[in-house]
Amino acid sequence: MIDLDARTRRVHPAWWVAAVTFLALVGAAGFRAVPGVLMDPLHREFGWSVSTISLAAAVNMALYGLTAPFAAALMERFGIRRVVAAALLVVAAGSGLTVFMTASWQLILCWGVLVGLGTGSMALALVATVTGRWFVARRGLVSGVLTAAGAAGGLVFLPLVAQVSDAYGWRPASLAVSVAALAVAPLVLWLLRDRPRDLGVAPYGGTPADDADPVRSGAARLALRTLAGAARTGPFWYLAAGMMICGATTMGLIQPHFIPAAHDHGMPHTVAAGLLALVGIFDVAGTIASGWLTDRVDPRLLLLAYYVLRGLSLLALPALFRPDIQASMLAFIVFYGLDWVATIPPTMALCREVFGASAPVVFGWVFASHQVGAAVMALGAGIVRDELGAYDAAWFVGGALAVAAGGLSLLIRRRPVPAVT
Repeated sequence: MIDLDARTRRVHPAWWVAAVTFLALVGAAGFRAVPGVLMDPLHREFGWSVSTISLAAAVNMALYGLTAPFAAALMERFGIRRVVAAALLVVAAGSGLTVFMTASWQLILCWGVLVGLGTGSMALALVATVTGRWFVARRGLVSGVLTAAGAAGGLVFLPLVAQVSDAYGWRPASLAVSVAALAVAPLVLWLLRDRPRDLGVAPYGGTPADDADPVRSGAARLALRTLAGAARTGPFWYLAAGMMICGATTMGLIQPHFIPAAHDHGMPHTVAAGLLALVGIFDVAGTIASGWLTDRVDPRLLLLAYYVLRGLSLLALPALFRPDIQASMLAFIVFYGLDWVATIPPTMALCREVFGASAPVVFGWVFASHQVGAAVMALGAGIVRDELGAYDAAWFVGGALAVAAGGLSLLIRRRPVPAVT
């Protein structure tokens, strides 16, 4: 018999699980974002084109998204702790091995494949699994905080990597990422437990009955079956297309290319990285505010506003670059931070309304489209820079796509479709 009264007199283990998950998500986002800082140093040393280096970032982003729907199946089969610890080791290997590379295919293998697979195993699937198993009360709050950690972590991490790269070179910066991943792994093994029953407690705010038995098989098949069912509906494609553009205009365009684009206009790498860190800080406030608005406003109207305003800001961006920071650029950074993943709460709400019990898995696939869009844009913007000598066309294309995504949001019907079983 579980002594719940005794347990409530101290910090519930669910909060320690959430804390180490937060740390892992911030780290995973940071590890994934590093190529944007190292683009110019790698170009100078090896002579690789921007598009070649962007290809590694594109592979990274695509695998980050495509791994997510299956990472939950791995966590059901092998447990959260084992999967996250193994993912951190894969990230450490991918980052550490780059110091020995001599050819561009090795960059694609290390930063693209290994780091992409490792960080993808610590994406939204980890958020959904941890909150679903460990929390009944405060589940929405914890989900929002962990989602913000995953989105903002990479941007906040960039100034440190930029400082190390400028002071000591890109190799120490890559090794620092490897050491950071290895440092988090012992905390995961120590504090991250698979289920409340492992510590003899109930989920936070729940009862032992809320600690459901794990699914040992069939999770991957369910993911594919759910995709097949959702793909036969219009709302899925509107949501997926919108999120594909969302990924293209944030993680695919701004995250890897803002720093080199700013440097093209004379801004130091460290200053540009600091601006992206501000995007990450304002992202937290924007995500929380968007969640509050989603409970009160039609999610389709929110998506319309977010996408159209994002598109207009991208169309204005080429005129804002200067060697130093101007008020207009700060205004862009603040707005883009507030808007960075503001699209996630209304998109999740529409998935719940339309797909019901299938919504978590459907959103996993919608998020995968987000990363595919990020991958395509990361590579495409690199090609634009190589062929045209400037990023302007990439900003204009991204702006036009974002405005179009706003229009797609209004086409989503909110009537539920039958759940996939």
